[in-house]
Parts: sequence; C-alpha cells; structure tokens
Amino acid sequence: MYQTTIAKPIELAGVGLHTGAPVNLRLRPAPENTGYVFVRTDLDNFEISASVEFIGHCSYATTLVRRGVVLSTCEHLLSALRGSGVDNCFVDLDNIELPIMDGSSEVFIDAITKAGIVEQDAPRRFLKVLEEVRFEQGDRKMSIVPADRFEIECVIEFEHPFIEQQRFLFVSENGSFGREIASARTFGFTHEIEMMRKANLGLGGSLDNAIVLTPDGMLNQTPLRFNDEFVRHKILDIIGDVALVGMPVLGRIIAHKTGHAVHASLMSKLLRTESAWEIVESAAPSHQKVSF
Repeated sequence: MYQTTIAKPIELAGVGLHTGAPVNLRLRPAPENTGYVFVRTDLDNFEISASVEFIGHCSYATTLVRRGVVLSTCEHLLSALRGSGVDNCFVDLDNIELPIMDGSSEVFIDAITKAGIVEQDAPRRFLKVLEEVRFEQGDRKMSIVPADRFEIECVIEFEHPFIEQQRFLFVSENGSFGREIASARTFGFTHEIEMMRKANLGLGGSLDNAIVLTPDGMLNQTPLRFNDEFVRHKILDIIGDVALVGMPVLGRIIAHKTGHAVHASLMSKLLRTESAWEIVESAAPSHQKVSF
C-alpha cells in the first residue's frame, strides 16, 4: 500500500476530440506526492496540476485552466491512471487537448501495463469520506457516502432503444477497472453533431473514437463492447473527474443522470465540507488524520 509511478516513459500520439488538432503525449515517472501534473511542452513546460481548483469549465469534457493556460479533455487519461493504481505521473503534451485515442481508456491502460508500475517509498494517502455530501441540479443528482473502498453506483437515462435506463455498480478491486470500465467508449447523438460543430467542438470526432447514435440505432459498423457500454463509460468519466481530488477516494458515489459539471460540483463541495472527510495513510491507523 505504497505510492506508485510508471516504470518508464510512455509515448503516444493522436488527435483531440474537440479541437481535431494533432497532439503528442508522453507520460513520465514522477516522485512521491507529486500526483498528476500536466506539462504543456509547447508553452515552455508550463505545469497544470490535476486538481479540482483548476477546473475551468465542463461542457462535453473536463477542462483545466491555470493562469490562462488551458488543458482540455483530461478525464480519460486520469481515469486510466487512477484505475490502474498509478499515484504519481508527469503528463507532457504539445497542444491544448489530450488525444482521444479510441474514445475510451483502453489504449492508456494497455500502455501503462506494458511500461509497468513501480512501488515508491511513501505510503499511499487516501481521502476517506466521513459523512454524506450531495449535489443536485434539476433531475441530475450525485452524492458520496462513507465506504471502506471506492465504489460507484451509476444510473443513466436516455430516450434511445440502445440505452433507455442503464444501471451499473462498479467496485474498485483486483483489476476491475481494466476488465469492466476501461474499454467503454464515449458516445453522442447525431442531432448533437451540428450543434457541437457550431461551437467548434467535436472537430476530431469520428466513428473510430466515438459511438454515434442515430434516432433508432448507431452509425458504427462495429458492435458495442458491452450491452451497457454507455453507463460504463459514464463511470469511466466519473473516475477521471474524481481523480482531480488528488488522491484515491474511500467512499461510495451514487450518480443519477450526471455529467462533468455535476461531478466537478460534487467534488468541490466535498472538499469545502471539511467535516466530511479526512486524509489517511495506508500505513497509518484508520483514525489517524494527516494534514496537507
């Protein structure tokens, strides 16, 4: 139960989902207590920590902003890092947006697995939830309650024959992220495409990196990876957004019809509610609180 980082650098390349711009990505090992730090190599190695405090806006993706420098669509990589148990990593990129790859976290997970993960000397720190915190926005509801491990109970509802209502309970244990969540792809609807284009979004989207749903089916020729791939991808997004807390979370999330903005709002509210959590070390008794 000690902190970890990747054993060696990882290099990947792709295009941004919303910008359509090419981007080179390099993951590097990082020292203990670093967390995840994005480095814009095109802007004199400007650093943006993966932190709730830097969340800029959340429409179709989670965007971080620090001193006017933007880092967009970070949730799929953060989900892969947290889901694979990597605590510390530098993430170099030479453009505004992370590459979308195949629309899931699978490519990132495979690369991390190939590179290997090494244990470090410092004990792992967890944010342990002590009391319920809730956030609601219309019919979108999300809460987090105490639990001895990280769990997500998620429900999504869309008026589409492939989705309707889907429910999934994810428990983080024994490689469950790689088996159950990592390969679930992002999805969207044909009626959204024109609206997104007008907003200069989705410019890098294709059937190779997203499931595109028509009113009664989908444009993709390849089959779904899971019958409930849509709710699994929502959980993937939640894991990536919760990673912005800065450490693994011990708690159970209940999410109903949520999105990136709701995820960010709940995490911000959780951190502001200081009575609702404590930081514990894996090597310390569960009652021992550790200061920042």
